Amino acid sequence: MFKSILVVCVGNICRSPTGEALLKGKLEGRGIEVSSAGLGALVGKPVDATAAEVMAAAGYHLPDHQARQLTPDMLRAADLVLAMEQKHLESIHSMAPEARGKTFLFGKWSNNREVPDPYRQQLPAFEHVFRLLDEAATAWLPYLK
Repeated sequence: MFKSILVVCVGNICRSPTGEALLKGKLEGRGIEVSSAGLGALVGKPVDATAAEVMAAAGYHLPDHQARQLTPDMLRAADLVLAMEQKHLESIHSMAPEARGKTFLFGKWSNNREVPDPYRQQLPAFEHVFRLLDEAATAWLPYLK
């Protein structure tokens, strides 16, 4: 049984907050805490404006989000860690080798698809990333009991 999920990307302002918002929305009422952090977080920054716009258009919001730096303690505390790219998994495993068995790609159930970084790109890149994350979040649902 999962009680806490940690979503990880690099800056913690685009992909991981979007994944966090999607999982929070889809898991509402299940008693699972979802949070996010970044491997190179832009600490204290809100969700990227374009990411927030795309989320809002789909009915998702994280108004109080502040980017935070990933720590080994966060990895140890989470029951499940979901990262965007294979290289993120490698960084997580070097930071906390004990987290290896509970760390997966966000897109694991979508053929282990990596989610590209839309940072500093145009709206269509953010919309594409949102669709990938939405599909991947939905694919996780049967496994999150």
